[in-house]
Amino acid sequence: MIRFPVIDPVATGANICRLRKDRGLTVRDLQQYFGFEEPQAIYKWQRGQSLPSVDNLYALSALLQVPMNEIIISTSHIVPFEQQASACCSGHFILGLFPAQWAWQNFKTA
Repeated sequence: MIRFPVIDPVATGANICRLRKDRGLTVRDLQQYFGFEEPQAIYKWQRGQSLPSVDNLYALSALLQVPMNEIIISTSHIVPFEQQASACCSGHFILGLFPAQWAWQNFKTA
């Protein structure tokens, strides 16, 4: 079993909304900043129905003046290693992943 980090879209959306409000910005302000014709994308982000693309997340972090990892709220799911491997990885990658798996399990934060 390994811990597999997953973005929580609802919590991330709520965080985007909170950060936006903390900066005194409106949904329309974000719409204009991104050059969107309509504000629906911003509302979908805030409701957790979708997530910003990496490019938009990077731009959002600049606008909100926070690192990208302070916008994203993650959760960990414990996934059987075999399930994770078969879903996304080739056999060549799997063989190289075992040392990385050991490193993550033994990683200590400062």
